[in-house]
Amino acid sequence: MERKSKIAITGITFVILVIVISLGVMIKTRLTPSNEVMLLTDYYDIENDKALIILHNRVYEEKALVINGRVYMDYETVVQKFNHRFYWDINENILIYTTPNEIIQAEAGSKQYSITKSMIKTQAYKEYSIVEVFANDVYVALDFIEEYSDIDVRYYEEPNRVVINYKWGEYLYTEVEKETQIRIEPNIKSSILVELKQGASLIYADLDEAPKKGFVKVMTEDGVIGYVKEKHVKEGFYKSIESDFVEPVYTTQTRPYTINMVFHQVFNNKAAGALEELLKETKGVNVVSPTWFSITDVTGDISSLASHEYVNKAKELGVEVWALVDDFNSDVKMFDLLSHTSYRENLANKLVQAAIDYKINGINIDFENISSDAGKHYIQFLRELSVKCRNNGIVLSVDNYVPAPYNRHYDLEEQGKIIDYLIIMAYDEHYAGSDVAGPVASLGFVKDAIDNTIAIVPNEKTIIAIPFYSRLWKESKDGDVSSEAYAMTPASNIFKDNGVELEWNETIGSYYGEFEKDDLTYKMWLEDPKSIEEKMKIIYEADTAGIAAWKLGLEKQEVWNVITRYLK
Repeated sequence: MERKSKIAITGITFVILVIVISLGVMIKTRLTPSNEVMLLTDYYDIENDKALIILHNRVYEEKALVINGRVYMDYETVVQKFNHRFYWDINENILIYTTPNEIIQAEAGSKQYSITKSMIKTQAYKEYSIVEVFANDVYVALDFIEEYSDIDVRYYEEPNRVVINYKWGEYLYTEVEKETQIRIEPNIKSSILVELKQGASLIYADLDEAPKKGFVKVMTEDGVIGYVKEKHVKEGFYKSIESDFVEPVYTTQTRPYTINMVFHQVFNNKAAGALEELLKETKGVNVVSPTWFSITDVTGDISSLASHEYVNKAKELGVEVWALVDDFNSDVKMFDLLSHTSYRENLANKLVQAAIDYKINGINIDFENISSDAGKHYIQFLRELSVKCRNNGIVLSVDNYVPAPYNRHYDLEEQGKIIDYLIIMAYDEHYAGSDVAGPVASLGFVKDAIDNTIAIVPNEKTIIAIPFYSRLWKESKDGDVSSEAYAMTPASNIFKDNGVELEWNETIGSYYGEFEKDDLTYKMWLEDPKSIEEKMKIIYEADTAGIAAWKLGLEKQEVWNVITRYLK
């Protein structure tokens, strides 16, 4: 019996010992870090003709292409993240980049590209193509992008990857305190990606990701992203990433005096005869913008009422000429014109050549029919035209609606950087097509126009256009509304002729009157010297570059005494 007990105890002891040893082995196995190494080529799994893109500390969803050892980025990423001034013409397969003084064009697949300064083309060459196209996918050489963009690029091989910094500021960093490893997952059993030496610099990655117990997600300087034990790195610290990129300077041809400009609507090339008589009634006008040019076809041809006699007469009177070009021809689809490089170039060259031929001081762009899908092409046209104007000493001004959500594609902010003067048409609050009667330009409308513009455009480039006309509204009993524009004197005579006493509306900033006649109700918010003065007070306070007025000849003479008092 005693012998059986000893055997049983021995057996139990052995079993316990086996269990303890097994548990120990299991615990040791569990606590022992894996030494398995995963190759970066397996981890990132990038094909030889592609490259991983890492933006700061995050892997980007798109891949770059590697063509003949050179990295190419997809066009959409380029314009959305790095440089919105790159432009791709899908119709003519041309990539364009405009600097303040150059227009650089590269055709798809070609190693040759052109640089246009003023209106003269010079040829330049690269040992590689700048742009490659695969069906609808467009790729741009990364070093070409880097040459003109505020980015920092580092390229690594095995696997192919580019680390790109493009947003500058404070980023959270740490340093390795004790030799350790970066692993693919936040646990010690996952494979090792990189061995880290003491003092190695790491940037925290994906900070919006939920924290992992005992591990932090980091990236090495060469773009390896993974997990490291938190106890093996120092406490995080913020470090500033700064750029040494020098932004291009868009020199402007602004005048050292306040602009007092009038639009002059002309209908033939004999308008010079009336110019002196019209300007004789004004005071302080230093710019006149005659409506000379109009687009006639989709290829960028224009009609012209330009006149040497007109320009000479204006110069005699001490007035600059900024000739206007409009897009009022309904047969011309502006999207089609502006989305073709050759058409834009034709239009720009014709305008610049006319300015040179007639010794015109400036060009005024009055394109009021730009659809939202044509917006980016319109801005590209202005970029290209601005180069030609700048290099030829021609002032470039552009007429714009008051800022509103529906016309955001006119991109006032970009206009404010590339052109000389941005003119805001602070009128037509209620226009010929309005379905309700109202003022042409109430004080609130004008103030909002100014405030919303100078919030994104330098005030020294901003000209506010004011109206010299009023609208007489006719309302029928069944609700039909129509209107007709009147010059200042005929407008005020309407109320005199109908025995109506006008009332001043402080909020609107104009006189108001109405009367009944022939079963119709007539209404008018009158633009006159007093209403103009209220607008001029707001313009004066905003300290803008000056005013423009539509149009010469509609005003009362005394309005000029008001205007000149408020021009700095």
